[in-house]
Amino acid sequence: MAQFDPRRQPTRFAPHLFTVAAAIVVATLAGKIVQPVTAEPIAPLTPEQVAALEARAFTAAGAPEGMGSPEAIPVQVRSGETFEQAVRRAGVAEDDAREVVRVLSDAYDVVNIRAGLRFETAVARPRGDRVSEGRLIGLTMRTSPATQLTVSRSFDGALHVRALEELITQEVHVATGEIHGSLSQSAQRLGANSRIVSAATQLFAHRLDFARDIRAGDSFTLVFERSVTESGRTVETGELLYAEVKGQVFYRFRPQGASEYKYFDAEGKNIRGFLLATPIDGARISSSFGMRRHPISGYQRMHQGIDFAAPTGTPVLAAADGVVVEARRWGGYGNWVRIRHSDGWETGYAHLSRYARGLRPGQRVSQGQVIAYVGSTGASTGPHLHYELWRHGQRVNPRGARVPQGTVLSGRDLNAFRAEKARIDAMIAAARNGERVPVDGIRRTQG
Repeated sequence: MAQFDPRRQPTRFAPHLFTVAAAIVVATLAGKIVQPVTAEPIAPLTPEQVAALEARAFTAAGAPEGMGSPEAIPVQVRSGETFEQAVRRAGVAEDDAREVVRVLSDAYDVVNIRAGLRFETAVARPRGDRVSEGRLIGLTMRTSPATQLTVSRSFDGALHVRALEELITQEVHVATGEIHGSLSQSAQRLGANSRIVSAATQLFAHRLDFARDIRAGDSFTLVFERSVTESGRTVETGELLYAEVKGQVFYRFRPQGASEYKYFDAEGKNIRGFLLATPIDGARISSSFGMRRHPISGYQRMHQGIDFAAPTGTPVLAAADGVVVEARRWGGYGNWVRIRHSDGWETGYAHLSRYARGLRPGQRVSQGQVIAYVGSTGASTGPHLHYELWRHGQRVNPRGARVPQGTVLSGRDLNAFRAEKARIDAMIAAARNGERVPVDGIRRTQG
């Protein structure tokens, strides 16, 4: 054993030498060269991603100690109400309401606020307490079809406002699906608005009785022009180019020399018949033409029209082009309208609650135009429309009458129509294959 020599100084290794040595070993094992790290470019956020991040921020900011998760509370400004008062109705403290008004005032006129304006608040309340005032976590308000203001609370408790503006593009939209509820509800879920639905309903009124012929699960397709935001929300609609329900198809086309567009079936026949199948949308037939026991007198008597049960205020449509002959009170018929059409045909509408604004005898009306509203005036047991059809002064059954039919295209008009039909059919096929439909509906190849 070696003897300890107090005259010899012990050998020491500085700790940093071990560190250097370890680094050399690691570098050797890793291939001696450390590769530089490169960052991938970050793609810009979509409006949907921004909204999702805001929702997460609301949740995180709205869960301090003792507070529950934020609750979405929609608010609509009432007549004579200030914006601050409207915010207060969401259940937030006065200080919060005043602060959000102050923050918003830099981006929006919160003084001259209009009644009916809608916005949504995110409010967190004390956990287990539904009575005390809550804390405002965020507020979202649409200020134009493509612009939205969002107020959110950051982690330091301050409120900040941000404007989100979406790009609007023009496109041809193909809405195809099944009817669940009404055609209006089903179509609006796919991007149509009331204007497009109304146009389609008037077309189908020539061929279909919506109360009796339409069933849940029936397929439909509507093709129309629209302005749409990046998030897929319809801002404005243009013209209805095509409509289909239960195999009934209508194409929009303008014949040579015509002043306006019309709608034709797949064979080029004008679908605009002389009379609408029903002069009211979405109503059921409560009493048909023929002998029946009168609900008031109790006697058997001839019912010389068709009754459509519908809520008071439901619009009544002119069944065909014509001139108003009468718009007056007429005994048991109550408020009554009679319209004279061509070739000896007339239609009558009874038990009306009121007339359309400006309706008067001598006025010319168009097929599908609103002329009055359903009511229960005269000898009536409830709100409904009594509808009559007259031929040379004699009442006839509206459901069995042989009325004039539409025209059929031929020659150049038929060839032009077939080209337009092919264009629209190509749009529908492209949409069903998941392809984007161009504004003009023409698919192009590269090269």
